[in-house]
Amino acid sequence: MSRRRRFMSRDRYASTSSFSRAALPQYAAVASRAALEAGALLARWIGRPKRVATKRSAIDLVTELDRACERLIDRTLRRATPAFGFLGEESSERRGELPYRWIVDPLDGTNNFVHGLPLFGVSIGLEDCTRRPGTILVGVIYDPMRHELFVAGQGRGAYLNRRRLHVSSTATLSHSLLSTGFSSKFLEHTQPYLGWFTKLQRRSHGVRRLGSTTVSLAAVAAGRLEGFYEQDVWPWDIAAGMLLVEEAGGRVTNFQGSPVILDQGRIIASNGRIHRELVRVLTHPVRSR
Repeated sequence: MSRRRRFMSRDRYASTSSFSRAALPQYAAVASRAALEAGALLARWIGRPKRVATKRSAIDLVTELDRACERLIDRTLRRATPAFGFLGEESSERRGELPYRWIVDPLDGTNNFVHGLPLFGVSIGLEDCTRRPGTILVGVIYDPMRHELFVAGQGRGAYLNRRRLHVSSTATLSHSLLSTGFSSKFLEHTQPYLGWFTKLQRRSHGVRRLGSTTVSLAAVAAGRLEGFYEQDVWPWDIAAGMLLVEEAGGRVTNFQGSPVILDQGRIIASNGRIHRELVRVLTHPVRSR
């Protein structure tokens, strides 16, 4: 049996309906299985979805693959953890008023996917709703085009294909490579997005727009980027990625340097060493137009 199949086979706890912190590896295993299944479907259809529609704006696309992958993930998670709640991007469904819920983005980077650009991912996080909002216990991100499976458990570290992850050791913003995202609200008010972008482009090795919050957060956890920032994000955009960054030794806050509340929509994720510099730049007023 392959290492991947041995790892996935540990979700035999699936029939239980109660939560156990000792079972975090098993929750991570079933989330990983769901992400791999969805990713395999996406990899087959990249660049050729049959139907493309818009949601919140003209640049906010959705395809039948987004919805099909969410249904697939939901079925897998529901079989394993029937007592847990579920929040998915495409259904925005809040099933159950229970203390634990899965937060799922079945395809983060839909625009890239539609155009055949291989930068997108599947994101699955498990939230503990009994604690501070945004307390994530398990985070799984899968990049199907690079076959990269990122897995984190609270207090258990972050891993890429079973290799332990550590954030970058770069100590200054001026030597950092950053990423950002322009949300679906960008067309409504291009500032402060462009103002922040211009300032940080000048003060760093560059700012990239990968088109996927999920992929960007995974890259910070892997030490490929020193930092990421975005406003107007949704809970499913960041739930898994923020835990990955923290478990890889990084830091995640809102723009004021306080803990992230999932529904507030602003995030800075970094290697920790440049975090104060990022907060200073992002809290400085940017003139609106």
